[in-house]
Amino acid sequence: MLSSPADASDPVARLSGPHAAEYSRYYQRVLRRYTNERALLAPGEVTRGTMEAALTALQQHHDLGAALRILRQLVMARLIERDVELFASMEEVTQAMTCLAELALDRACEHGHALLHTRYGAPLDEEGLPVQFWVIGMGKLGARELNVSSDIDLIYVYENDGETSGNASGRGVVSNQEYFAQLVRHIQNVVGDTTEHGFVFRMDLALRPHGKSGPPAIALGALNQYFFTHGREWERFAWLKSRIVSPTDLVRNTPNVQKLRETVLPFVFRRYLDYSVFDALRDLHRQIREHANVRCAGRPERANDVKISRGGIREIEFTVQLLQVVRGGNFPELRCRPTLEALARLARAGLMPEATAQKLHEAYVFLRQTEHRIQYLDDQQTHVLPTADDDLLWIANTMRFDGVGSYLQALDQHRELVAQEFDALLGSPQKSTCTKGQCGKAHAHPASFEKLLEQVPPAMAQRLDKWPELARFQALRDDGLARVLTLLSTTAQKLSRGEISEAAAVGFCDWIESLFGRESYFALLIERPAIYARLLNVLGAAKWPLRYMRRHPGVVDELASGSMLYERFDAQIFAQELALRHESLRRTGEDDDENLMNVLRRGQHAETFRTLARDMEKTISVEDVADDLSALADTILQTTTQWCWQRLRKRHREQPQFAIIGYGKLGGKELGYGSDLDIVFVYDDEHDDASEVYASLVRKLITWLTAKTAEGDLYEIDTALRPNGNSGLLVTSFKAYADYQQQRGSNTAWTWEHQAMTRARFVLGSDHLRQEFDKVRQAVIQAPRDHEALRQEILSMRERMRQAHAVPAGRFDLKHSPGGMIDIEFATQYLVLAFSGQHPALVRNAGNIALLHLAQELHLLPAGIGDAAADAYREMRRLQHVVRLNEGNGQIPLEDAAALKEAGVALWGALGHSYMA
Repeated sequence: MLSSPADASDPVARLSGPHAAEYSRYYQRVLRRYTNERALLAPGEVTRGTMEAALTALQQHHDLGAALRILRQLVMARLIERDVELFASMEEVTQAMTCLAELALDRACEHGHALLHTRYGAPLDEEGLPVQFWVIGMGKLGARELNVSSDIDLIYVYENDGETSGNASGRGVVSNQEYFAQLVRHIQNVVGDTTEHGFVFRMDLALRPHGKSGPPAIALGALNQYFFTHGREWERFAWLKSRIVSPTDLVRNTPNVQKLRETVLPFVFRRYLDYSVFDALRDLHRQIREHANVRCAGRPERANDVKISRGGIREIEFTVQLLQVVRGGNFPELRCRPTLEALARLARAGLMPEATAQKLHEAYVFLRQTEHRIQYLDDQQTHVLPTADDDLLWIANTMRFDGVGSYLQALDQHRELVAQEFDALLGSPQKSTCTKGQCGKAHAHPASFEKLLEQVPPAMAQRLDKWPELARFQALRDDGLARVLTLLSTTAQKLSRGEISEAAAVGFCDWIESLFGRESYFALLIERPAIYARLLNVLGAAKWPLRYMRRHPGVVDELASGSMLYERFDAQIFAQELALRHESLRRTGEDDDENLMNVLRRGQHAETFRTLARDMEKTISVEDVADDLSALADTILQTTTQWCWQRLRKRHREQPQFAIIGYGKLGGKELGYGSDLDIVFVYDDEHDDASEVYASLVRKLITWLTAKTAEGDLYEIDTALRPNGNSGLLVTSFKAYADYQQQRGSNTAWTWEHQAMTRARFVLGSDHLRQEFDKVRQAVIQAPRDHEALRQEILSMRERMRQAHAVPAGRFDLKHSPGGMIDIEFATQYLVLAFSGQHPALVRNAGNIALLHLAQELHLLPAGIGDAAADAYREMRRLQHVVRLNEGNGQIPLEDAAALKEAGVALWGALGHSYMA
């Protein structure tokens, strides 16, 4: 605990406690010079409102520039008091400084526009419309986390070229570029120049396009062209935190600003996973570190820099920004400016362990508070710990430590944690790192592609020898080719050592070939060896994963987390992630149909691949795969329906009275990879336009689910089970659906549709509709039936299916052969439709395996028959799953299927029919 000062007039006593602010030499200067003005800033927390009031009062005696400079001194003094004496939060301090910068820039803009308008008139575009001007805050200003002695990084952008309207006399016409260049100079004079009252903020325009050689203000079109032709990787990190900070919110929220967003966002966040930025950030970090070393040469006291030294603030920011830039194109919920908010989002997205994010959060706050105290001492733009004993003790005490030793120990612990996380992400300087495709001696690539072909095993060489003829291969940049050579050489070595199968190596070659032109994926595998190793495992396990990954290469990043292999799909978390992405796009005005459709596709592809990877690693069963893929489809249907309804022009209620009923594999929760969705759409709404509105909803919904965008598609939809099949309406009223199923009226369901009803499941809709559907389903299934007539109808349907799927001699089709999966499914459906009236437990949509066991327990089947059929069905599902993953036709040798076939045939024999014997 801190001890109370014995005497407030004693300098040592001001090291802590209620007079701790008085130790600051800068604070003492402010008090001496601005004693009379201090009362103009209202007591308590500094806000935009209290600053505006103080500025108004100051302008009664001073011009705008002087008033802003005095206001800054008053704000700084207040923040020192609140921070070191009342322990205000870091956010309070940084928000106050950000508000001060925004206020100063707003007033400088207003003042400059007023002067220039009198001289030149208003800037107009070629069509005579007013042209907007935006002050873009970068870095900590953009992120609303300015430190107390920070400069402000600015870029000035105006909407369009053109010229001014002229002054009242009709003269004074200048180009918009000249007009805004003068406005920039005026803002610099008002805010940045040093006068007898100091400055408001130091201003830095070095981040503008073309740097110091670029124009002071740039037109939006020229900015777009600059990004396209000259933009460098490090600039993407700078623009990540960019924000319009002036003029006022009224202008910032106009539609014109969307044009600026549409220019900046694609530059910062690329469509594909973007691991190529690792090298750019390494280079930037190396330059910063070299600059720091030069500054410290002969001045060892400068080495303790809490911002740019090892484990400093910059390394936390780089860690966060790198993960945001890499993934932010696909995951808009990661796009935010403040460092602490971004840390929380990265943890929420599973890109960083919660514990790590919390420790980095604590380190960031500690280092920023230290930085503020360093700057409080003399209002110098420095981040280096002081060497004077009393200065260090004051910092320690105002950080609530009882001595310098314990403070420095905590500082070292935070910095070591930061450095370790930064090195783990980017590669420690002491370790071999991968730069421009080269990964040290252990991973040196061959000198040329021809040399590589001489070194790889024959199976790989056969796949690779045609590559030099491919235009896309010839178009590879040098760094991309270097990465390809590194990866192929490493793969060849693994194959030669027997660490991977030939199928894995050849599959890897095929996958790499499909990615020419998307070279960031090569960087991903270089940067993340664990992903590369898991990828080889997946590609070596079956053929279908390669096909899937060629269509959706971005899913490979899902292998980054080893723990992912031992998790399961969580529908609630997935729905929340989709909602966050939707909200993120809405905030930036990007929530158009195509972007939202791509959000759904990326999410569904990623979760499908996660399930696939677990399947290949055999950490989940075939039943688990079906459960998870079915739950994924349910969530996609629910989210897509919600989004489509929100975007429907003629919707007449907040929530639709609408339901989706799943049949077949979706209804039975037995979906496989690439399964179609058998669904029926119904509504229960008395509104006059209900049929038209819900028809529009269903058309939109089907489009969103089936359309092929740049990210692929979601599902094929089959609505043939709706009333009247393909000739019926896409969506029907629930009453019409119920009448059709329950044989009311002249137009009624066939027996095969009642068979389908045994596997029907309510996927989404209101609780009321769910209850009504359950009643209809139960009534249909339990309706009295003539058992022999039912058996004959089912057999007739089965015979037609057999004739349509001929099986070669000596082969057993797991699905269609006698005794196969369809026979077991049809037999189970017969049991349900024939006996559920006497045995209501059969009504439950529990799946074929559970229903067969139940039928045996109810003595509807002889002892052992139901169990054997259930086991055979489970095994056939497993075999079918394996065959499909290897892109087979679902057939196995007949001799291998003898026991399986016998179980299915015996099941039908127990039901009184022996047609398959």
